[in-house]
Amino acid sequence: MLTIEQLKEIKKLQQAVEQYDSIDLKLNWDMLENRSDEDQTDFLSYDSGRLVGFLGLYSFGSKIEVCGMVHPDYRRKGIFSRLFHNSQPALEKARKILLNVPADSQSGKQWLDSIACTYEESEYMMRWDGNLLWELDESIRLRPSRKEDIEMKMKLDIVCFEFKPDEAKVYNDRLERDGFQQEFFMIEAEDKIVGKIRIHREKERSEIYGFAILPEFQGKGYGRRALQKAVRMEAQRGQTVYLDVQPENEKALSLYTSTGFKKESQQDYYLYSI
Repeated sequence: MLTIEQLKEIKKLQQAVEQYDSIDLKLNWDMLENRSDEDQTDFLSYDSGRLVGFLGLYSFGSKIEVCGMVHPDYRRKGIFSRLFHNSQPALEKARKILLNVPADSQSGKQWLDSIACTYEESEYMMRWDGNLLWELDESIRLRPSRKEDIEMKMKLDIVCFEFKPDEAKVYNDRLERDGFQQEFFMIEAEDKIVGKIRIHREKERSEIYGFAILPEFQGKGYGRRALQKAVRMEAQRGQTVYLDVQPENEKALSLYTSTGFKKESQQDYYLYSI
């Protein structure tokens, strides 16, 4: 578990790196702030008491995403390579390892050239432009998730996000343990649960995750209306709304664009094999 002081150091380092490189790092702060003591997932490098390097592991089922950074004044000293080497034991249990690098990070791409990895996919961070609020739609309902919804949330992860059953259980158990299941809303239509959506709030920023509609209810406009309702709810709270999407997911990208979301940054992912 990261201490409050360590979290402050990581945030300070992130700000320095993002400003210097003009990039957006994806450090998954909702996960960083709720680490458990069960596994080592964060690796830090100091120089004279100053944090100069950080690497974090983020588990999604048996997939692990890797993201990190080195202070601009300490690059080309092998710091990130040492952090990555130290993380290898924790990576051995992963079915899939993805190295996350901002698309515009030259130093990150240079480091990738030094290891064996292949491009896997990209992800857009999109922000709602705030130009339009829709009328209330009573045909769709977002209700807070309840404990008994866990099986449905696992089913949605399996059929919509290609989780294996055991991965869906581990993932949802962790979300429950860390208190994040309370961020989920179940999407209801036709007096049935048709999907789910998670809204993580961090100060004035709301991020949408885990948005999924059961296959048998897709193509009926429920996803669009649920998204509009979620955005309306957050906008009325004064929040700025963000979400992620893979550009090759043309259906989702079209939905988000037509709903008023615009690309703000891009993350690239590279497949790594131990």
